[in-house]
Parts: sequence; structure tokens; C-alpha cells
Amino acid sequence: MIRTTLTSAAIAALCLVGAPAAGWSKDGPAKPVLRVAEARATAPDFVGISGWLNSAPLSIASLRGKVVLVDFWTYGCINCVRTLPHVTQLYEKYKDKGLVVVGIHTPEFPFEHSTANVQAALKRHGIRYPVAQDNASTTWDAYHNQYWPAQYIVDRSGNIVFTHAGEGQYEEIERTIQKLLGAES
Repeated sequence: MIRTTLTSAAIAALCLVGAPAAGWSKDGPAKPVLRVAEARATAPDFVGISGWLNSAPLSIASLRGKVVLVDFWTYGCINCVRTLPHVTQLYEKYKDKGLVVVGIHTPEFPFEHSTANVQAALKRHGIRYPVAQDNASTTWDAYHNQYWPAQYIVDRSGNIVFTHAGEGQYEEIERTIQKLLGAES
């Protein structure tokens, strides 16, 4: 009962300030969440990681000087699975030009905590870039992330300069990476 009352109050407050409902805007269905980071916030470190696959442990500090695509996903999420070909393509195309892709596998369901299951997903989807198992959602929380999938682009100085949640906007993500790398396709 308390949760229902609080939820109703929150929705009423959002309506009073003119905020659109999630998934909908005043002009119809909302577009996927996409924004260039307004304040060049320093990227949080990878914390609470229960294991690393395809790599020794990484930190944001150790990646300074590189452009980093941080990709929050889980193998049981169909939207995440649909983005994986695009993320792996970016990795293959730009890994030798200074891009580091770090997958943050944050499980939604208990069976997704299994390292063996995550390894099978990496093999199934041809993922060769580093993947951190964020089983306690600690890195997820550090980034204040709310969605699967979600991408954060970190510049060479360690600042988040672009975020996107959901599928799509692949061209915009690639253009941002190209600009930061000083590379053309």
C-alpha cells in the first residue's frame, strides 16, 4: 500500500513538472534514451567485479589514453543480444586504433550469474573483448545505470562523453568513437 501511494505521488509530481512518462513523450512514443553527456563526468571504476573473461582485471585508470566503450548487457536480454553484433563490429574495426570495449555483464536473473553460462554466451556471440561479471550490480550502481543494454563512451581523459540506452543509434555511437579516435571508417 505504501509503495502504491509513493508511486502515485511520484507520477503526480512528474506530471506537475511536465516530465513525460517513460516510453512516451508529448509527441508520441519516446525515442531511445540518447544523450551526449552534459557534464563531462569522470567514469566510475569497475568495482565489485566477481570475475573477468577474455582479460586480466581492468580499471578506468589503466585505460587512460584510450577511448572506452562500456557496454552493460546480460545474455538473457533479447535487446542486449540484438546489440552485440554492433558492439563486436566496433571492437573489431577500432581495437587497433585505440578503442577498448569492456562488456559489463550484469545479470537480471539468478541463472545469469554462472560464469560457465556467460562463457558460453561469449562463444556463441563471438565476443573476444574483455567482459566483467558484475554479479552484485556494483559497477551498474556506480554508473547509475538503469537499462539493459546501455553504452557509455569514455574519452581518453576518463570522462563519460556519451551515453545511450536500448537498441539503435549505432551510427551515432560509431561517429562519436571515430571523432574521439580521430579516425574515419
